[in-house]
Amino acid sequence: MEIQTSGKPIDSLLEKVLCMNILSSDYFKELYRLKTYHEVIDEIYNQVDHVEPWMTGNCRGPSTAFCLLYKFFTMKLTVKQMHGLLRHPDSPYIRAIGFLYLRYAADPKTLWGWFEPYLKDEEEFSPGSNGRVTTMGVYIRDLLLGQAAFYSRGFQLKRGNSLHVCALLCITTLIHSSLAPLFLLCGRLLPTLRR
Repeated sequence: MEIQTSGKPIDSLLEKVLCMNILSSDYFKELYRLKTYHEVIDEIYNQVDHVEPWMTGNCRGPSTAFCLLYKFFTMKLTVKQMHGLLRHPDSPYIRAIGFLYLRYAADPKTLWGWFEPYLKDEEEFSPGSNGRVTTMGVYIRDLLLGQAAFYSRGFQLKRGNSLHVCALLCITTLIHSSLAPLFLLCGRLLPTLRR
């Protein structure tokens, strides 16, 4: 069974400039040779070292991670495949791309069900090219709240969904006091959420 999506066409899930750069990149064109979910996972394992949308340095093209994320968009992942990504033991980047897939493509009403079991995930990795380390739990909370600095248009949830996710995160905070800083973040975000 396919993941319940937002219903948006795949070329509108990402910023237009990023999408155009992905589709015209030589690396993405090379990905046509990958036909299976497992081949894409192997490529992530071997090639991805950050999950920002753009390459760093002088080659300002789309990142390997986002080319592979787009490849997954074209494959329309199943629920079983998504569970395989989110629980993958070999690389946090495989897991992070799974969460990005959900954040961009899944029906916003289903996000909490996917993300909630991982809010306290302690696996450490560096999502950005700057080498700064965080936990998977912190990373996915940032994805849910639209706080990841390098993501932009299309990444924020609509007001109703944002309030719902923020409320659920705040309730989780009250239940798990180790997430106390998140409560303060939700308090700061509520007045500024998009209308």
